[in-house]
Amino acid sequence: MAASWLLKHPCPPARPWTSTRNATGPQLITITYRRTTCTGRSAAVAVKHQEEGTDDEWLAYLEPAKLEVFDQLEPWAEANVVPLLKPAEVAWQPADLLPDPASLGADGFHAACCDIRARAAGLPDAHLVCLVGNMVTEEALPSYQSMANRFEAVHDLTGSSGTAWARWTRGWSAEENRHGDVLNRYLYLSGRVDMRQVETTIHNLIRSGMVLNAARSPYHGFIYVAFQERATFISHGNTARRAKEHGDVALARICGAIAADEKRHELAYTRIVGKLFEIDPDGAVRALAYMMRRRIVMPASLMTDGHDSHLFAHYGAVAHQASIYTASDYRGILEHLIKQWGVEKLVAAGLSDEGRRARDYVCALPQKIRRLEEKAHERSRQKAQPTTSIPFSWIFDRPVNITMA
Repeated sequence: MAASWLLKHPCPPARPWTSTRNATGPQLITITYRRTTCTGRSAAVAVKHQEEGTDDEWLAYLEPAKLEVFDQLEPWAEANVVPLLKPAEVAWQPADLLPDPASLGADGFHAACCDIRARAAGLPDAHLVCLVGNMVTEEALPSYQSMANRFEAVHDLTGSSGTAWARWTRGWSAEENRHGDVLNRYLYLSGRVDMRQVETTIHNLIRSGMVLNAARSPYHGFIYVAFQERATFISHGNTARRAKEHGDVALARICGAIAADEKRHELAYTRIVGKLFEIDPDGAVRALAYMMRRRIVMPASLMTDGHDSHLFAHYGAVAHQASIYTASDYRGILEHLIKQWGVEKLVAAGLSDEGRRARDYVCALPQKIRRLEEKAHERSRQKAQPTTSIPFSWIFDRPVNITMA
C-alpha cells in the first residue's frame, strides 16, 4: 500500500516530481520531493528534516523515557522472542526443497529439472508475475536488516552484539535470507521468466531502498514489521494454494515453507507490540494510529525494472486480481492486529486525550475501509472498469490484463 505524506522543509518548498498510484486499495499517492538549494547549516537541517520529517509526534518516541522501555524488556525478549528462531541445523534450507545435482547425479538432476519445468508450464502468467514480485521483495533483504538496525535502543551496535534484540534481528535476517534464495533458484530452473530482467529489478530495488514512516522509532517500526509479516504470510500462503491447484507441488511446498516462517516471525513481532500495549498502552495505540493514518507502505514499493515506471502498481493490481494479496487482506490484517493487541478493550482512564482519539480512530478504520471496498465493488458492478493490457519484462514482455482502479 502506498502512503500519502508531505515533507516540511526549512527551505522553500519544492514541486513534487513523482507520484505512484496504488491499485490494490483506496487511491493513495506517494509523493517524492526534490531538494531545494540551501547552504551551510540550513542545508544540513533541511536534509535531516527531509529524511526524518518534522513530526514531533513520532520524534517524541526517541526520548529516553520511551527508549528505556526496551532496555527493561530485554530479559523478556530473551525468554519470549529469541526462542522463536530456529537453529540453522534444524531449519529447512533451499537445498532441501529443490533438486540437488550432487546427490542426484547428472541424469537424475536433469530429470528433476525437466519435471520442474513441466509443472511450472501450467502456471498462468498472472501467477508468475505475483511469484516474481514476491521473490523480488524477499531478495531486498539488505534493506530490511538496515531498517531494523535503525530502530533506536534495539539495534545491533557492533554488528555482532550479544543483546537479545541484536541476536533476534540477525537470526530473523538469516531465516528471511532463505526465502529469496529458494524462490530465485526455483524461477531459474522453471525457465518461465527472464532472469536478467528479474535480477535487474532486484538490483534496482536494493539500490533504491524502502519507504518507512517514523524510521528510527522502535514502537512504529515493530508495528510496521508485525503488519508486514502477516501480509507476507498471507501472500505466500495464497501462492502455495494456487500453485497446488495448477499441479505445481514443488512450488506449493516452497511457498508453504516460506509462509510458515512468516507466520512464526509474525508471532514474534505481534508479541513485542503486544507487550508494548501492556506496559505503555497510550504510547502503543498512538504509534499504531500514526502508522495507519499514513498507511503501511509495502517494502517493495520502489521496485523498477528500468522499463515500467509503474511496476509496483501493476504488480499490485495483478496480485489483487489473482487473489494473492488484496485490499480486503489489508483490512483483515488490521482487524486481526486490533484483536491481538486488545485495542478495543483499552480503558479510557489509562489513555491521554490523544490516546483515546487514536484508539477510536484505529477501531473505526476497518469498517471505513470495508465501506470503501463496498462502494468500489458497487461501482464496478454498475459500470465495467476499463481493462489494460500490461507487458511485464519479467515474463518476456508477455501482457497481463489488469483493471486499474
